[in-house]
Amino acid sequence: MNKKKVLVIDDEDIVRTSCSRTLAPAGFEVRLARNGVEGLKILEEGPFDLVLTDLKMPDMDGIEVLRKIKEGWPAVEVIIITGYQTVDTAVKSIKLGAFDYIEKPFTPDALITAVSKALDRKNA
Repeated sequence: MNKKKVLVIDDEDIVRTSCSRTLAPAGFEVRLARNGVEGLKILEEGPFDLVLTDLKMPDMDGIEVLRKIKEGWPAVEVIIITGYQTVDTAVKSIKLGAFDYIEKPFTPDALITAVSKALDRKNA
């Protein structure tokens, strides 16, 4: 069975590490990026099944990352992870093609559930 490939884009080391420590033992192949520019470069190496991206990052925010992913890799599912959730940003990200969003801090179970649901939709 091929492992599903997940890219985590977040400027916080602890978030990237936590996502990796949760997803890798659950059977996912995980790559990490410190910012949107680095994440998009890694996506070019693809293919990836899913991207988890922070909303608030220096240089390029998660909404811009989401736009670029949906333009260049429309089949890739995207989940926004953020500590700055508002109804407006949630609606905006969903309208732009994000599968879902999760608020920080999130539990390992919440992360696995969100990722699994997104990949189920991708495979449907």
